[in-house]
Amino acid sequence: MFATSRISITTACALVVALIVPHAVLAAERRFTYSYETTTAPKGAWELEQWFTWKGANDEDAFTFRHELEYGLSDSLQLGFYLSDWQLTRPHNGGSETEWSSAGAEVIYSMSYPTKDSVGSALYGEFKIGPEVFAFESKLLLQKNFGPLTLVYNFVLEAEWEGDHYEEDVGVIENTVGLSYQFTPGLFLGAEAMHEVEFEGWQDAGPHVVGAGPNISFRKGSFFATVTGLFQFSNVDDEPDHQIRLIAGFHF
Repeated sequence: MFATSRISITTACALVVALIVPHAVLAAERRFTYSYETTTAPKGAWELEQWFTWKGANDEDAFTFRHELEYGLSDSLQLGFYLSDWQLTRPHNGGSETEWSSAGAEVIYSMSYPTKDSVGSALYGEFKIGPEVFAFESKLLLQKNFGPLTLVYNFVLEAEWEGDHYEEDVGVIENTVGLSYQFTPGLFLGAEAMHEVEFEGWQDAGPHVVGAGPNISFRKGSFFATVTGLFQFSNVDDEPDHQIRLIAGFHF
């Protein structure tokens, strides 16, 4: 059962931002960490992203990491490669365990643009494979810009096979929304929200998990960093009460 961590989410966010800001050379369109925007990398551009997610529990902390490389195949088609997803689990009573999770790839195809069309739209596809997980994920991405204000919505449909022999069949339906306001050329403030339901064997629906929280993004030059903190509002015991996700990277 997840409960309030010994370190508050506000304090943790402040620590992360304090580490980033002195070295801030940030960039890119990545204003969110749980939602995707409809824009893609320009043709021939590369981007390296480092993901970090912390989930606090009453008896342990879980830290997950992702190392991703993205490439603009054309101005509307982007490829991404998950070089490695892994997790560090640290029980509060001492000790730790590190486990490699999976590798994979993603593709994003931009169909319309939020700055030139009435609504920006894109399609997203992803697969992951590891010792105990095999998953496909598809998303519909929508985006609307109102000057310095950006609104995004993602509809997510995911199929997972888990276990030593991929014997556990799980479906996931998820909705995410985000808003971000540009206060200066390098500073964006906003919020994100997420709703998720799992279906065991695509039949039995689990509890509805709802979370929301603040979002802050910095950029300068070729580098960027974005942090989101989520609080759970649905009181589901098996889900974290709060979590922090940081995505930082640079394009070249």
